[in-house]
Amino acid sequence: MFKARITVTLRPSILDPQGKASHHALTELGFTSISSVRIGKFIEMDIAAGSVDAARAQAEEACTKLLANQVMEDFHIDIDEIVST
Repeated sequence: MFKARITVTLRPSILDPQGKASHHALTELGFTSISSVRIGKFIEMDIAAGSVDAARAQAEEACTKLLANQVMEDFHIDIDEIVST
């Protein structure tokens, strides 16, 4: 069993109005050292697979078919083996 941790973010060329609004609000709250904010999404999933490579392949397919809009978003996948105690 493996745990996939997926981070989906807007591509740098895509405007991020939610990130812009959050940056403005943080600046108003006194966080003047923050120069930029981008908002994304974080997804965790447990995958039953025979290997790390097989788990990664399933996670990548899930991202390309549903979880990430490949026109506007990039994704990064981290896979860890779940060790039962």
